[in-house]
Amino acid sequence: RVAVVGAGVSGLAATKCCLDEGLEPTCFERSKDIGGLWRYTEHIEAGRPSLYPSVISNTSKEMSAFSDFPFPEHFPVFLPNALLLDYLRRYAEHFSLREHIRFGTKVVSIRKRPDFATTGQWNVVTEAGGKQTSDVFDAVMICSGNFSEPSLPLQCFPGIERFRGQYFHSRQYKHPDVFQGKRVLVVGMGNSGVDIAVEASRVAAKVTISTSRGAWLLSRVFEHGYPWDMILNTRLMSLIKTNLPGPLSWWLINYKVNQWFNHENYGLQPEKSWLVREPVLNDDLPSYILTGRITIKPGVKEFKDNSVLFHSCSEEEPIDIVFFCTGYTVSFPFLEESVVRVENRHASLYKYVFPTHLQKPTLAVLGLIKPLGAIMPVVEMQARWVSRVFKGLCKLPSHSVMEKEVNEKKKNQVQWFGLTFDEVLKTEWLVYLDTLASYIGAKPSVLGLLCTDPWLALTIFFGPCSPYQYRLGGPGRWEGARQAILTQWDRVLKPTRTRVPAGSSSSFPSLLIVMGFLLLLAAVIFGF
Repeated sequence: RVAVVGAGVSGLAATKCCLDEGLEPTCFERSKDIGGLWRYTEHIEAGRPSLYPSVISNTSKEMSAFSDFPFPEHFPVFLPNALLLDYLRRYAEHFSLREHIRFGTKVVSIRKRPDFATTGQWNVVTEAGGKQTSDVFDAVMICSGNFSEPSLPLQCFPGIERFRGQYFHSRQYKHPDVFQGKRVLVVGMGNSGVDIAVEASRVAAKVTISTSRGAWLLSRVFEHGYPWDMILNTRLMSLIKTNLPGPLSWWLINYKVNQWFNHENYGLQPEKSWLVREPVLNDDLPSYILTGRITIKPGVKEFKDNSVLFHSCSEEEPIDIVFFCTGYTVSFPFLEESVVRVENRHASLYKYVFPTHLQKPTLAVLGLIKPLGAIMPVVEMQARWVSRVFKGLCKLPSHSVMEKEVNEKKKNQVQWFGLTFDEVLKTEWLVYLDTLASYIGAKPSVLGLLCTDPWLALTIFFGPCSPYQYRLGGPGRWEGARQAILTQWDRVLKPTRTRVPAGSSSSFPSLLIVMGFLLLLAAVIFGF
């Protein structure tokens, strides 16, 4: 019996993967419906993520799909939150997940049983309708997300206590009406910060973004009009990024992100450009900077009564409203602190999933990671691995080996991503997926396919690493995986080619022919 906490993206994947392995999941969801972060409500609910109605996914539908359940072909390439919620409901219905979910049930506490050292079991106390119930479970999957507790470090902003205007955390944002005719300051430059600034600039008198670090900005519409992640998240690109010397890899990233526009000219160049920052996805910001709707400023030095002073700027900027887009705090209020150790907003977890010190590997945390790509395939892969660990089909290394890797990972993350806010949660998307897939025997073999199915092999290597690749073989093999991979560009172009007849799905097949020829030529040359 497995307790699953939360019925968002991670919780649904966890429930489904448990069923696939013949386990008995019970999913506890404190609200009245599934969807988690992607279920919009007009009012902010305690303990739940809060979404503004204009949110659109930052990753494309083909790269975001669960690996055995493609999005409908008529869905747009990047999804408004309502359509993504619709997809999750279709997923839950298709795999009959709702019957395993207890809605309106809050998890109060999860504690080790007295005989945990031998059984690995947990006491799970839940509350529904004012009544508490205690149940025993053999394992626990925590899928409660990390967008519920806002981080608002007011102590880092001198003078905020005397500021006479209004200030909010981005979690409180719903509609731009509040900005009508106001002078607005947005502190922080993540995806939410830029979204809010762009929306505010359409009705506000003036909008300023304050960022101490800068950010790389990507458009959803990338080279030749294709989705950014279908161009950048390929096996070929991953091979280049992970094997090039550091300075050369950093130069390549700089070159790629500056092809759209020169970040330095727009005041956006990251403070330390050699660090691999999580890119911000927004299609409007550069033009809004060009037209004067939005101004970029350095970090806040001090707040005054009705104004703000920035670092390296001598003049005060008058403002009426401040929105702090300063992220969220990781917490597990239903767990004892000793179970999952959280330090500097980072939980020490093996492969971002398992606590390293438990006597039995019967508790896992899903979704506490920031991959440079779509989150849904990642949490699904985590769930596939975890369910097989719970079942005893996959073994974890020793405690000392896991602890050593976690510490090494932290050092590497600092070197590549920096150590500010949640950078330690970031990781290379495809490398991480491949690592977990190899544990369960689901990692595709490009060389093996080159001999048996060369067209598919070339598509997998040079094309986007869509999640269906991880259903070609191994446990949970899906018969439709090959067809889903070969038709992925058709589903991308279907909702956009609405005026002209559908022709060739993309220029990608011709690229495959060229690259396949070059690969064959190289093989012949090296063979001799």
